[in-house]
Amino acid sequence: MATSNISATMKTSPSSTTRSHCNSLSRFITFTSNNNIHHSNHLFFTKTSNSSLRSKRSLSLYVNNVISDQKLTEPIPQQEVNDDPSSFSPNSISIASNIKYHAEFTPSFSPEKFEVSKAYFATAESVRDALIANWNATYDYYDKLNMKQAYYLSMEFLQGRALLNAIGNLELSGPYAEALSKLGHDLENVAKQEPDAALGNGGLGRLASCFLDSLATLNYPAWGYGLRYKYGLFKQNITKDGQEEVAENWLEMANPWEIVRNDVSYPVKFFGKVVAGSDGKKHWIGGEDIKAVAYDVPIPGYKTKTTINLRLWSTKAPSQDFDLSAFNSGNHAKAYEAQTNAEKICYILYPGDDSVEGKILRLKQQYTLCSASLQDIIARFEKRCGGSLNWEEFPEKVAVQLNDTHPTLCIPELMRILIDVKGMSWKQAWEITQRTVAYTNHTVLPEALEKWSYDIMQKLLPRHVEIIESIDEQLLHTIILESGVEDLELLQKKLKEMRILDNFDLPDSVLELLFPPEENSIMDSNEEVNIYDEDEDSNEEADSDEEKESEGENNWNKTMALFKPAPKAEKIVRMANLCVVGGHAVNGVAEIHSEIVKEEVFNEFFKLWPHKFQNKTNGVTPRRWILFCNPDLSSIISKWTGTEDWVLDTEKLAELRKFVDNKDLQTEWRAAKRNNKMKIVSFIKERTGYTVSPDAMFDVQVKRIHEYKRQLLNIMGIVYRYKKMKEMSAEERKDKFVPRVCIFGGKAFSTYVQAKRIVKFITDVGATVNHDPEIGDLLKVVFVPDYNVSVAELLIPASELSQHISVSHVIIGDQYGWDGSQWD
Repeated sequence: MATSNISATMKTSPSSTTRSHCNSLSRFITFTSNNNIHHSNHLFFTKTSNSSLRSKRSLSLYVNNVISDQKLTEPIPQQEVNDDPSSFSPNSISIASNIKYHAEFTPSFSPEKFEVSKAYFATAESVRDALIANWNATYDYYDKLNMKQAYYLSMEFLQGRALLNAIGNLELSGPYAEALSKLGHDLENVAKQEPDAALGNGGLGRLASCFLDSLATLNYPAWGYGLRYKYGLFKQNITKDGQEEVAENWLEMANPWEIVRNDVSYPVKFFGKVVAGSDGKKHWIGGEDIKAVAYDVPIPGYKTKTTINLRLWSTKAPSQDFDLSAFNSGNHAKAYEAQTNAEKICYILYPGDDSVEGKILRLKQQYTLCSASLQDIIARFEKRCGGSLNWEEFPEKVAVQLNDTHPTLCIPELMRILIDVKGMSWKQAWEITQRTVAYTNHTVLPEALEKWSYDIMQKLLPRHVEIIESIDEQLLHTIILESGVEDLELLQKKLKEMRILDNFDLPDSVLELLFPPEENSIMDSNEEVNIYDEDEDSNEEADSDEEKESEGENNWNKTMALFKPAPKAEKIVRMANLCVVGGHAVNGVAEIHSEIVKEEVFNEFFKLWPHKFQNKTNGVTPRRWILFCNPDLSSIISKWTGTEDWVLDTEKLAELRKFVDNKDLQTEWRAAKRNNKMKIVSFIKERTGYTVSPDAMFDVQVKRIHEYKRQLLNIMGIVYRYKKMKEMSAEERKDKFVPRVCIFGGKAFSTYVQAKRIVKFITDVGATVNHDPEIGDLLKVVFVPDYNVSVAELLIPASELSQHISVSHVIIGDQYGWDGSQWD
């Protein structure tokens, strides 16, 4: 199970036992009626004479309080509740009625037919009813207790399809399958109608989604925050020319899982200028204003009613910004300019940044995520506090986790809100910010750590640049006070490595630390010097003073040259350094990675603040990646371990070791693998037209296409294998080579020319090898187009050799946040 990646310990208030963590949460929603009741854990529906359905709102909400200081995963016996509706179980009849209700009264399609696409939407809306009921109860419960809540900010959430995961977590797969069968549809075919949510691309996003699943399953009070990308990264087509990118269409027919919150929106500002008010406060005025609107996606836990939230922001401009005069004058583009500028922020995940416009758009995305999310977090905190608002309690109630450096602007944004809006001092705001924010690092390549042009950031976010400059200056003071000024060359190296602002002159306050005024002043202008004194001793003293002054001036010039930035070097803001400085915890995503972070990437920071650095080994949710996508294997594991507890506690899988030599287990395991391979044989035929043998070894490399991921090395090895085969007779080939299907999958970033050439090379090799009758089934090369979570759910259970051959120490990730985790 993925370990919760909340670096901030989820401590509870010591003042009240009612604020300790919940071990498990049970809640039951009842809908009452007078006749023909179909029972469900979530909804009771009344059937009317015309067979339509009418739902009646709940009269009672039962929440069993199970607060305890015991380990979170140890459930406490539930209190007895009179008329406890938990004794009722949802059945296929009530579910079928609910699906029919949504097909009729929440229509997205014409009423004449109940085709498979319509069945999907009605089924999803039926499941969403249960999730919303659980979601509301979950947060009513958390708000009532005013518990500390974790907020996970990520530019990506690679969710995959939601239907099967949701009903699986709700333990309703069987009833829903039976209900759809009664309605003339197959659950698997209905589930295939759902497009993958285009909110991510790789390991960073898949990790974030696995965390949300595990947080809900473990009953942690937590939210995810991201952006609602209209067109995703891109949909990948494979043609004779290689990779072709087209826009994702996942929102074209709407998303039944999301709930738009029209009452939850926040202003986000760009550009403008900073002025000082008569009250002494800084005011950020003018510029471009947009509005971020919340869309909520419920995330259910497994075998728990706990349902947490993924809040996605969509951007738009106020209606008054539409230039009606320009439109009526025929200047339609100008009329809609404000709307276009606002909406395009959430068009594409990772827009191309080769141009200045592309860089500004990316930075707008990052700031929108940070600003809207923090405004929302603060509003929720203030609401929970009611009339007893105490900002010192903010870090005791809020944990903000930054998934990589994309949400780094949370640090200056929180400072801006606390100082400029809430009226705090710098010292108080900085203490709150540091205690609230924590950072997950995803890359060990120094050159891949995210950096931004100072000029672009200063233009787009002038107030934040002022705050970052102050943070940088404060950091310099800390480093100098800790390190001393005895060894200036060593100090210069430290400052160069640790500064947030790169290629900048030292601030005056820092120069004063290096050269106190009495030392760096060559001559005190207020001191009178008698140049007419001809006394011999005085002349000697004057000569000595001149020598000292000359020597001091030379030392000053040498030191200034030492700390002088390189001429014409671009001024840079280093986001990872800002994360380390502005947060209270830094974690890697694997033990070896965390050690590299401490010993290499942020070694100087580790020496300065060793208490900040920790490890959080990442994993994947075993529900989606074993239980749901590999049911044959799941049944075998449960049978041989004698329990299904492994789904919640993967340590239980160690029980299989005692059967490692058992022939029956091996036979069952191979049968499950072959069944999964047969699915891939059909899938490859459907997607590529190639026929492959299930008896061959499936050799799989699926991950983002990148030079350091070394797909090129893999395909060159395959070319070498093919050439060796061609040099042999048919008998020699059969003796020396195991039949192998080499499967590739992954997207090359649209502007990454070399990566796209690798895709083209792989497909060309496949076209040659796969049509060679001499080779036959001994070797096949397949590139699976548009690799995503749903494709992975098919490929991973069928894989027999999984290629992870990325360059050593680089498997963790890069500046785009696409890492080398289990997903890759």
